[in-house]
Amino acid sequence: MTKITKEEVKKVAHLARLELNENEINNHAEQLENILDYIRQLEKIDTDDVPCTTRAIEVVNVFRKDEKKNSDCNEELLELGPSRENKYFKVPKIINE
Repeated sequence: MTKITKEEVKKVAHLARLELNENEINNHAEQLENILDYIRQLEKIDTDDVPCTTRAIEVVNVFRKDEKKNSDCNEELLELGPSRENKYFKVPKIINE
């Protein structure tokens, strides 16, 4: 197991366009090493019998079935608007030609 060097942290920081002081370089080296240690632990886990999934829990569609319903309240709804023209709401022009 190799340790993350300061030079590697500086290279990654340069690629990410980050300016790090010496203290930040040391902190990031330690944090990156901890992350890599955790990944090494995960690599040791036997997952051969674990099915491939895209989520930790099953996602189920909770939408109701679409059903067509006749509506006789169109006139009532149009009356709620500030302005109308025939069967449509009338709105101010917002796009110039």
